[in-house]
Amino acid sequence: MGRDPTSLLRSSLGAVRRRLLHTSPPTPRIISRVNCLASHSLQHRRAFADVKRPSTAPKPIIDIRHIRENPELHEKNCLERNYVQQSKSPARINEIFAQWQALQKDNRAVRERSNLLRRQIANPASTSGDDNAEFNEIRSKTRDELLDEARVLKQKLAAVEQDEAKLVEEMEGLALAIPNLTSDVTPVGDEPRLLSYINEHPHETPSASDKVWRSHVHIGSELGLLDFAGAGTVSGWGWYYLLDEAAQLEQALVQYALAVATRHGWRQVAPPSVVYSHVAAACGFQPRDQNGEQQIYSLAQSAADAERGKPELSLAGTSEIPLAGMKAETTLDATELPAKRVAVSRCYRAEAGARGASTKGLYRVHEFTKVEMFAWTAPDADETVDVFEEMLDIQTEILGSLGLHCRVLEMPTADLGASAVRKCDIEAFFPSRQEQNDGWGEVTSASICTDYQTRRLATRAKIDGKLTFPWTVNGTALAVPRVLAALLEAGWNEQEMSVSIPACLQPWMEGKEKIVRKTIA
Repeated sequence: MGRDPTSLLRSSLGAVRRRLLHTSPPTPRIISRVNCLASHSLQHRRAFADVKRPSTAPKPIIDIRHIRENPELHEKNCLERNYVQQSKSPARINEIFAQWQALQKDNRAVRERSNLLRRQIANPASTSGDDNAEFNEIRSKTRDELLDEARVLKQKLAAVEQDEAKLVEEMEGLALAIPNLTSDVTPVGDEPRLLSYINEHPHETPSASDKVWRSHVHIGSELGLLDFAGAGTVSGWGWYYLLDEAAQLEQALVQYALAVATRHGWRQVAPPSVVYSHVAAACGFQPRDQNGEQQIYSLAQSAADAERGKPELSLAGTSEIPLAGMKAETTLDATELPAKRVAVSRCYRAEAGARGASTKGLYRVHEFTKVEMFAWTAPDADETVDVFEEMLDIQTEILGSLGLHCRVLEMPTADLGASAVRKCDIEAFFPSRQEQNDGWGEVTSASICTDYQTRRLATRAKIDGKLTFPWTVNGTALAVPRVLAALLEAGWNEQEMSVSIPACLQPWMEGKEKIVRKTIA
């Protein structure tokens, strides 16, 4: 029959991956505001194959056998995650595999005959001890006759092998586009599950309070902190200028987030913002989503570069991409795990959305600064959960210290990207957005991706003398625009026309406690 081309390092962790983080849903609770140094723990689609991958790119090593042996599981998983087109792929993979097997079977005799001819041509004495009709018939041929027949069989086999290679390539392409399996903890559908709160709500009934709520756009205009009009002239809608204290706040937020993550043992990295498109795709970031909407910015290639086959480049939507790619085609030692990194980068998102109240101002933009955490762990659920919860602890500490009222959510299957088996979001309360989602807006997320990214980037780990694929975990430490917007709205004082600065940021704000309207001399 020949070797099964899909038996590539079949994972022994399927059941663990499926049940990852299987715990009872915690009762929602309040996490009190923390000071700057305190730490409070939480309770416990263009397809990848369509992205042109150069020969120098990491060779994906996908567990296609698991898909073939569990087609119903993967089909159900795709449907639960709204990957309708990909839900047909498991059955199609089995159809293609059956065709590949048939080709192998039909041409077995041709391969065996070709091997005998090569033996006789290379060393006639090698068949002298064999006594059957076929060997006798081969030995009766002249060398020229053997060469002629061998040449014909070689051409026939070349055509067969080309057909086999096309089938294998199609199977791999379909498998690459299938999303990761989903944790049993993840709610099925499109409704998240509330896990906990961070800080008390500023008012039990905000609409009935005496406090005057303002949009960060209004506040930024009043205090001369934001310039959207100028950015619109220079770059278009979805860009912005941060001015004076707002620019200082960006740096203060970045430095504070780095300080917290570093104190927890995360090593800093300064990554590139331009990445190969095939690396972004390997991490689960596609040029277009399932609805055909553009997701990432691709850099234009010259005709000469395209003709030479130079790899396409994209602007990174998050430093998760260059961080994951940093260990592509390398082998980590068990002593290095978990390997925890934190990076600051500019992020570029093409999908800023249509104009409207829900995307006004800093809430949804094309370019922003973000502090990102990324880790490689051993393929072990307990170790991975520990790192995941540490990320949530860091996020909670940062947002709690900033005085923001937030809620922690277990995100549903419909909200998971291709790479994640589980994702938790933290949403902050934006007074100006009370007509959208009751004022809640995402400010951080954390995801477990098991071996989805490492298999596609050929990142391995040597554990107990055996090669395996490490798991990856990623999470936002702080994304500047939305947190800055939330701080402006939460800290606004209508009577003083000022914004209070959280104590933990004041060391990077020249000791200022408030941002006030500037007086013109």
